[in-house]
Amino acid sequence: MLILLLALSLAMDAFAVSVSNGLCFSNMSKRFQLLSSLSFGVFQALMPLIGYLCGLTFSSFTGVFAPFFAFLLLVCIGANMISEGVHELRYPDRRCIKQYSFKVMLLQALATSIDALAAGVSLAMLGSNIFLAALCIGGITFLLCLFGVSCSRRLGVRLKEKSVILGGVILCLLGAKALLEGIF
Repeated sequence: MLILLLALSLAMDAFAVSVSNGLCFSNMSKRFQLLSSLSFGVFQALMPLIGYLCGLTFSSFTGVFAPFFAFLLLVCIGANMISEGVHELRYPDRRCIKQYSFKVMLLQALATSIDALAAGVSLAMLGSNIFLAALCIGGITFLLCLFGVSCSRRLGVRLKEKSVILGGVILCLLGAKALLEGIF
């Protein structure tokens, strides 16, 4: 259940970008919708693996402090997502990129997967099954992004900011859960 909630919360920023892409690029082909969603899913799956490897290096040094580090990382990521979502709610008049390209697609996938890297560090500190987590994170991200980009006209502009805020809240709650489990 923890991995599923983590996957959903990490996928929210990629989902929000996919919704935005669907709104900005109304003539995006089905091929680009699929490739875009796949790139988000692949990056979201790879980044926790990289973070996990980094976390294994640090976990031998952290020992008892692992739940506190996991808490700090998840809450910082979650707070940042909440801040970004609130900022977008306050300033909804953002300009769209004129042309969707592979370069834009890869940059978006990389930018939205940085939080998954930090989550991978947290997963290492908690001793989680990283392969299951990466598969779940990547798969859920792919499916949500495909849904978001293909249905964004019906979802409306305001949903994208709220999904980022929801993802941030979930990450903060997961951080609190990690801290409480470490204490008790």
